[in-house]
Amino acid sequence: MTPQELRTLCLSFDAAVEEFPFTPETSVFKVLGKMFALSSLETRPLKVNLKCDPEDAVRLRGEHEGLIAPGWHMNKRHWNTVTADGALPDRLVRELVEDSYDLVVAKLPRAERLRLDRA
Repeated sequence: MTPQELRTLCLSFDAAVEEFPFTPETSVFKVLGKMFALSSLETRPLKVNLKCDPEDAVRLRGEHEGLIAPGWHMNKRHWNTVTADGALPDRLVRELVEDSYDLVVAKLPRAERLRLDRA
């Protein structure tokens, strides 16, 4: 996956935006103000921090040792750092990004979730 493909994927979700609250090099992808992905898109290898169900996070780290690790600078129970440079199938990376978005949306207040459903 290229950095542009990752950016395009993250921005393809309803109400997703890209912001730079930390540094100009760090893209933070949010839905209604809540972060679901974080990446320094110009860094090699390409990596992205993604929210993950805690049980799935541990399982994925074991299945893809060295490619999926506890979230760097994040709550390691709920976030993974995923290497998205082609070593993992792009399909899996896309699924993990979508899962991260879905987890964040599920925690939004009901009114905001309903607004997303109508968009």
